[in-house]
Amino acid sequence: MQKRFSGVVVPMVTPLNKNFTVDVVAVKRIVSLFAENNIHPLVLGTTGESSSISELESFRLVEAAVKAKANNQCVYAGLVGNQVDDLVHRGNLYISSGADCVVATLPSYYGLTSNQMMLFYKTLADEIYGPLMMYNIKATTQMSIPFEVIVALSSHPNIWGLKDSERDVERMELLIKTYKNNPEFSYFCGWGAQSAGSLKLGADGIVPSTGNYVPEMYKHLHEAALNKDWESCDNWQQKTDVIAQQYQKDKSLGESLAVLKALMHKKELCNKTMMPPLTEVE
Repeated sequence: MQKRFSGVVVPMVTPLNKNFTVDVVAVKRIVSLFAENNIHPLVLGTTGESSSISELESFRLVEAAVKAKANNQCVYAGLVGNQVDDLVHRGNLYISSGADCVVATLPSYYGLTSNQMMLFYKTLADEIYGPLMMYNIKATTQMSIPFEVIVALSSHPNIWGLKDSERDVERMELLIKTYKNNPEFSYFCGWGAQSAGSLKLGADGIVPSTGNYVPEMYKHLHEAALNKDWESCDNWQQKTDVIAQQYQKDKSLGESLAVLKALMHKKELCNKTMMPPLTEVE
């Protein structure tokens, strides 16, 4: 079954000029590289320093990604923040700019009840004039969207899926089992180390940050999964795990993103510049 949203979606780094504006030339370079490897960009995700990018620069980033995208690509745009009206405004701005889908994390300042989570996503889904996906990332929000909340929201006609970065195998297995045969709701695994494992179970897509650096490896991994060549799929998983360790091992999330940009800088894909309060590596 070919769902509306599926495949490899890489949470793209936000390439910056030295003055902290978006480097639109580098955006085109990276999006084009993704296109060569059948990869869709998720701009303004966690890997894209989304919580630190202004509305103006966020808009420029989405606009540049949409302008650069190929026919085989969807542009996903992240929504991160604590002001619901602002998220609705940005979501509609991104959709009107040509983004194919917006992907929203929970507001992270207050701990939310299940009912508050449902109201939040329902508000976005009702008021944003384009497809919405939920983004569960406990590492930054300190909250997990409960299974029951996902089930309740999945019937909303404007909620098209879930990107789940929680490191919980049982949860992953349950969600994939629940939605793999649902044509209008996609499950994306945002846990890089489970890319192959989730695809074996029937996940619709994967969201690996390491794809910024080695997109070709995830092209091969995903093609192996589509062909049910699980031995090759596992081999590519092992290779990508080694690459991921280069920038993630013994580092905080912010530190790892700085090292990832430094690795990409060596490939002449972007500058090492990080948006404050994060700092670049030497």
